[in-house]
Amino acid sequence: MTPAWRAAAAVLQARRIVDSHRLLTGRDLLPAGVPDAAGVAAALQHAPLVIVSHGLEADPVLNYGNAAALALWEMPWDKFTRTPSRLTAEAPERGERERLLSAVSSQGFVDDYAGVRISGTGRRFMIEQATVWNLLDERGARCGQAAAFAVWRYL
Repeated sequence: MTPAWRAAAAVLQARRIVDSHRLLTGRDLLPAGVPDAAGVAAALQHAPLVIVSHGLEADPVLNYGNAAALALWEMPWDKFTRTPSRLTAEAPERGERERLLSAVSSQGFVDDYAGVRISGTGRRFMIEQATVWNLLDERGARCGQAAAFAVWRYL
């Protein structure tokens, strides 16, 4: 059985994550030299960073999580990618999360974000030094937002 992250939609999303990050922040998310879309998807899936994204629905739903994200949120791909992204934060933290996403929408990206999140099993953790950025499709239209971070700790 083919892993979900190798499906065409996930490969396209991986490319959008990497390309949008480079365009908006001026930095590469992955080491240079990844040859093609399938290689980008594999590199992103196994990156030493937690990488997630969601769409632009009225209540945005997660549509990508690499292996590190799935492990941290303690969910398999099929559950993760059906989860409204607001549910990754506890209710008291959701207002701050909304302010962050609004700032990202208007500025393109935000660096050095920190906030409390909650896993699928209810485990709380603090993320730190996160970059959150807008995702752009192949025409340059906004199609979601993504986040990447390597620093987190359980609370």
